[in-house]
Amino acid sequence: MTSKNFVITIAREYGSGGRLIGQKLAEMLNIPFYDKEIISMAAEQSGFTEDFLHKHDQHKHWLNFLSNVFINNNNLPLTDQIYLAQCQVIKDMAEKSSCVIVGRCADHVLADHPRCVKTFIHAPQEQKIQRILHSYNEKVENPVAYAAKIDKERAAHYNYFTLGKWGKISNYNLTVDSSVGIDAAAEVIMVYTENFLKNHQ
Repeated sequence: MTSKNFVITIAREYGSGGRLIGQKLAEMLNIPFYDKEIISMAAEQSGFTEDFLHKHDQHKHWLNFLSNVFINNNNLPLTDQIYLAQCQVIKDMAEKSSCVIVGRCADHVLADHPRCVKTFIHAPQEQKIQRILHSYNEKVENPVAYAAKIDKERAAHYNYFTLGKWGKISNYNLTVDSSVGIDAAAEVIMVYTENFLKNHQ
């Protein structure tokens, strides 16, 4: 698309297939895809073990409690230390090469990046439920409540660190309803990105 690095960030509702869209998009553009890989890289940056960061990623409320107890020599709570480590990884990746990044407040971290396309993926509730049960194979009794819980945690994490509002349309260049299909959604984002980059050389 361009000789200069560009980044596509993907924020998403749980069950919308945002990660699948990101993977497809990276394949179509032949650029790196990052999601949980950021945890491994942040572990190297921060000095925490990768296992610890994975637990943090899965149990943010537990770590928020610990953050009020354990503070490092710079008086930074654990959550802040981990967030800053992930921010540095994201910035390093964006400088190194073009890429697709899912989650991790990447749209906010790269807010000043001149060639960053910020997207948000959503979907009708019924489609999200079907994907949660059949594509993600989640064994939950109430998928609606489960999805709402995860989205609430994502929103709380994003809102706390960015002082913004997760899912707010004005935060993003493009919002996509994934009910059109994974491939079609990726195609929409790719076409938008091509046109975006023509105006941001």
